[in-house]
Amino acid sequence: MRVLGGRYRLRRKLGEGGMAAVWEAHDEVLDRDVAVKLLTAEHTADAEAFERARNEARSGARFAHPNVVSVYDFGTSRRAGRGTAYLVMELVEGQALDRVMLDGPLDWQVAGRICAEVGAGLAAAHGHGVVHRDIKPANIVLTASGAKILDFGVAARTGQPDQLPDGTLLGTPAYLAPERLERGAAAPPADVYAVGVLLYQCLTGRLPWPANTDEQMLLAHRHTPPAPLPEIAGLPDEVAEVCTTSLSKLPEARPTSVAVALLLSAAVDVPVHVPPVLRPLPARTDVMHAATEAISV
Repeated sequence: MRVLGGRYRLRRKLGEGGMAAVWEAHDEVLDRDVAVKLLTAEHTADAEAFERARNEARSGARFAHPNVVSVYDFGTSRRAGRGTAYLVMELVEGQALDRVMLDGPLDWQVAGRICAEVGAGLAAAHGHGVVHRDIKPANIVLTASGAKILDFGVAARTGQPDQLPDGTLLGTPAYLAPERLERGAAAPPADVYAVGVLLYQCLTGRLPWPANTDEQMLLAHRHTPPAPLPEIAGLPDEVAEVCTTSLSKLPEARPTSVAVALLLSAAVDVPVHVPPVLRPLPARTDVMHAATEAISV
């Protein structure tokens, strides 16, 4: 079995995509099981793919949170004259949210808990100046201990340009906040918008707008209000309001990731971990008033 960096012994392949394969491995220095994302030799040689992998490592290493998959190491290895880059992460057992959602809408309490935990993980990222930029069901894994956010490969520092030098915008069209289409700076409200889409999708089994193409979806983000939530038995008003306000076209009208986490966790009675030191936030909606009260308790 192959050993990377003199310590990570690959055991079995867990999955494979176009750019990399993910392996279960054993860290022989610290005697623990880990996950290793191993880029193909071709993508290691591709400057953009290599930088995305390194960016994922750097972004994930800036902070630790129970709802974010931990990053342990990043390195390169050579075998038979070919270089390979690898990312070492926490090994988690669970199911990706996109697979779970194939069975249809989730119970509102399950949906609320998942999005509360995603909000809490994002609050930690935002507190360290990291914007994820690709929150979607495929990047959320459901484990026995709760939801965990994966893949910070397209993350950016708050305030950095939100596009590549050639104008390319990174992310998934169905979850792009309207302001991202204006090619401004990366900012946390864009992640909150994606959580609003995620919550709507968990509750209803569909996206907030009918669209058959990426172009139609991008136009909907800019100009079309989200379809009202259908009647859902037992759904608290505050959960519906978090969903609605998170989908506001105006970033300043959305709650913060901290507010999303606290309001949803209160609604489903599941504790979450959010940053303990917060600046007072201007109250713009009832959701923000409630969030401020919850934070001050």
